[in-house]
Amino acid sequence: MELQQMRYVIAVAEMNSFTRAAQRCLVVQSALSHQIARLEKELGARLFERTSRRVRLTPAGAAFLPAAYQCLDAAERAAAEVAAAVGEVRGRLAVGLIPTVAAVDVPAVIGEFHRRHPKARISLGVGASDELTEQVRQGEIEVAFLGIPVTAARPQGVMARQLAQERLVAVVSPDHPLAGETSVDLRRLSAEVFVDLPAKTAGRAQSDLAFTDAGLTREVVFEVTNADYLARLVGAGLGVALLPPAYVAGLTGVATIEVADAPARAEYVIWGRESRTPAALAFLELLGIEQE
Repeated sequence: MELQQMRYVIAVAEMNSFTRAAQRCLVVQSALSHQIARLEKELGARLFERTSRRVRLTPAGAAFLPAAYQCLDAAERAAAEVAAAVGEVRGRLAVGLIPTVAAVDVPAVIGEFHRRHPKARISLGVGASDELTEQVRQGEIEVAFLGIPVTAARPQGVMARQLAQERLVAVVSPDHPLAGETSVDLRRLSAEVFVDLPAKTAGRAQSDLAFTDAGLTREVVFEVTNADYLARLVGAGLGVALLPPAYVAGLTGVATIEVADAPARAEYVIWGRESRTPAALAFLELLGIEQE
């Protein structure tokens, strides 16, 4: 059983097509099909059901796929460790972040990392803080940038470093009646309709908790997963929002108001407790985080 055969199986499973898998692997389709057929003969089971219209995993293929991912991951980690031993950073670096991260210029850090370590493969994903924390725990990504209420517990099951802490500000459209105010409070804002992130996300929780603790209720009319689109809805006059000031500084078409009793959030960078890859260690070093 060869690693290349596993790569081909994974490609077909992800692309649902032998033709597209061959294109992704930069081989002719006949060579890819031949290697998978050899593997199926060795295993004594078919991994794919092929019809003229689609390709899908058989039960045997579905059972084989997780182990194939694990084998390739182990092989890549081994190669990365060997490269690191001779002073070269290779392998995967998967980074996750919330849309409103502001304590670190993530694109700039990734750009510098790529310049220093061009043979490392970088991927970047956006998600909610709780999802990203679980992905780091499971080893699906190496590093993540979070934003959580200051009243919440530090991220659990991972290594964490707090980067910043700030109070949220109110964001309204330029022609909103509050746009000329220098400061408001939560009671005044509770009369407004809100645009916010989905319920039960960390980004939403900090505002929900603040209103609840103040004995107030508010109406969230629009829920969106993208902070940039949230700001566009606010700019169109469809509601108000509470956002981190460092993030708001980069927005246009909205007005910002200080909130006297605003909720606060803390930004963290987190990484796995164990099995830190050379690429992850190099990235953390760029952030000024030294590992023992």
